[in-house]
Amino acid sequence: MGNGNLWKYISAVLILLLALLSVSTALLYYQLKPQVVSTNTTGPTVVESRLNLTCQNGTLNSSAVSQLLDQISYLQLLATSKGTGETIAIVPIFGLITETTSLEVIPLLRDLATNDSVGGVLLWIESPGGEVGPVIEIYSEVKKLSLVKPVVSYSGGIMASGGYYIAVGSDRIIAAPLAQVGSIGVLYVHYDLEKNYQMNGIKVNVFKTGEHKDMGAEWRDLTPYEREKISEMVNIYFQAFLNAVSSGRNMTVDEVKRFATGETWFAENVTGTLVDETGGIDTAIEALEKLMNVSTAKIVVYKNLERPERFGLYGSTSLYLDPRYLTPLIGGG
Repeated sequence: MGNGNLWKYISAVLILLLALLSVSTALLYYQLKPQVVSTNTTGPTVVESRLNLTCQNGTLNSSAVSQLLDQISYLQLLATSKGTGETIAIVPIFGLITETTSLEVIPLLRDLATNDSVGGVLLWIESPGGEVGPVIEIYSEVKKLSLVKPVVSYSGGIMASGGYYIAVGSDRIIAAPLAQVGSIGVLYVHYDLEKNYQMNGIKVNVFKTGEHKDMGAEWRDLTPYEREKISEMVNIYFQAFLNAVSSGRNMTVDEVKRFATGETWFAENVTGTLVDETGGIDTAIEALEKLMNVSTAKIVVYKNLERPERFGLYGSTSLYLDPRYLTPLIGGG
């Protein structure tokens, strides 16, 4: 992508940011409550102002501002890239999404962003989801990549939960008619093995600095306060998922909630909502070529990104994972 187009993107993001700030100014005015400073203070004075920004009722979301600023910095970093290539890079994201996945995929996506020979990226996603952190990190990188080069996501089998979360960061989603997509939701897994420990004569001695330092540990149950705290966390992750789908699929949050039951759908039954078009990988390549404005592109597949490893679930873990894939992971079948 030439410098002129990059600066157009930067300008567009800046204009959007300024517009959001303008809309929010009046509402934020009533939320800003500067701390009163004593006139008897002799030393340096620190004045704190708390910004409680929310995405509801039209008020600006602080995380949205942070994401926009992050995208601006990313575009400035790539301002010298020419991006005149006609090559499609196929990046497979197969299996459970873990820290290893993010360590492999994110550096590759960043390299492709600055590779002048690559004009577009096809994410080949065959995944039931995975850990919250890596999923959000990869999604953020896909969003930034799509600012400078077209990105299409494709699945021939399953693009669920965290796998689908990543896909909504791309420009288009193509899936085989019977590919399973969706599973929009969050899981929190907690083991309570206290009775099992007692039956086996295992005594756990815990030395901690705070009442909830071992919250979620497998050697005890959760307190009512901890259950409430975890539910709040799960709802925050869920809202982030809803917002990502709403933004990526050009749907309202209420429209997304119709599909946010945790279940998957055949792609052919959600064409026009969760996916743009059904077809095989050649259909996805053709869609990407159209976005690149080329008739025929060279195809390069980046293989061996997935390194099998045990996806152990111990203690407490937050997951963007299709629930059907949880049982085998915890040894239940």
